[in-house]
Amino acid sequence: MLDSRKGAGLIYMKVGLHARETIDDIVSRKQREYEEAGSIFWGYGGSTCHPITMVQPFAKQVEQAGNEVLIIMQKMNSKHAAPPEIAKEYSDDGVDWKPIPKGIEVRGSRYALVLDKLEVEEFDVDLGELEVGVGPSRGKKGDRYLVGQSDKGCFLYAPRDVPIAPDERIIKHIGLVARVKAPFAVIVRN
Repeated sequence: MLDSRKGAGLIYMKVGLHARETIDDIVSRKQREYEEAGSIFWGYGGSTCHPITMVQPFAKQVEQAGNEVLIIMQKMNSKHAAPPEIAKEYSDDGVDWKPIPKGIEVRGSRYALVLDKLEVEEFDVDLGELEVGVGPSRGKKGDRYLVGQSDKGCFLYAPRDVPIAPDERIIKHIGLVARVKAPFAVIVRN
């Protein structure tokens, strides 16, 4: 799937139960959002993909280079049971706030990626072919960055020049894909 996308920006994220809603229910709701509103706000938390300091500069850099930014999501078991409070406002700069667009719902999150149509698409990705594209870990390979508590990041797709043994690769199965579109990521609040 990614072979033809060298240099593409990839936001890798593990996803599962969130704000007491299963991943399958979230996907169905988000697909309805796209049909109704023409956009999806995919809620998340964590500073590794802060909207203003990480995602927006990364996405602008990738688009200026003539590439697109995709979110690729690995489904996982999760115990995120935060209250499903629904955000009422969003901001792309942390200063000016606007109402969440009609038909879009963000539950139990501090931030949201702005997406086009969400596709159920399954393929494997080698984390060693991802390279951190922004921030203090820029250039670090994904198989070294996504260890421990790291469950997301902004990466450039950088296929290996020299093949390595299959048992040396860290392969993750992707189940969901969408294009990230301007303003790429926003802060949300209740």
